[in-house]
Amino acid sequence: MSAADEDGGRSLGQLVASATAELSALVHDEIALAKAELRQDVKRAGFGGLAIAAAGVLALFALPVLSFAAAYGIHNFGLGLSWSFLIVGGAFLVLAGLLGLLAVAKFKKISKPEKSIASAKETASVLHSVKPHPRPAPLPPGSRADAG
Repeated sequence: MSAADEDGGRSLGQLVASATAELSALVHDEIALAKAELRQDVKRAGFGGLAIAAAGVLALFALPVLSFAAAYGIHNFGLGLSWSFLIVGGAFLVLAGLLGLLAVAKFKKISKPEKSIASAKETASVLHSVKPHPRPAPLPPGSRADAG
């Protein structure tokens, strides 16, 4: 029994065309599914980004209020008001200095992408050593190749 008899008399060309069409439909469906999933992820990421931005703005607004509260709290221990504000301001400067030192230490640990640089240099050296195919010299204008 031949393959054409088993599949209702369809030829090999028809089977290949059918398989190609079904594969194409499958790929389109997979792409549509990926787009739908990405759309959901983008919505979630957008909402998450907005939530982080709102939290940052609220924390920024809370910082002066908390600074005043800390200064007045220190003032309640019997220290002058100006000294209380200086202590709070100095604490912020010390904290900023520590964070700056931490940032500098992290930046110093950043190194060059040595593997990528070596690979690029190797590729460049290979490309410099490649000789182009010899090309015939161009004929001067007005001369004919079959005149000789």
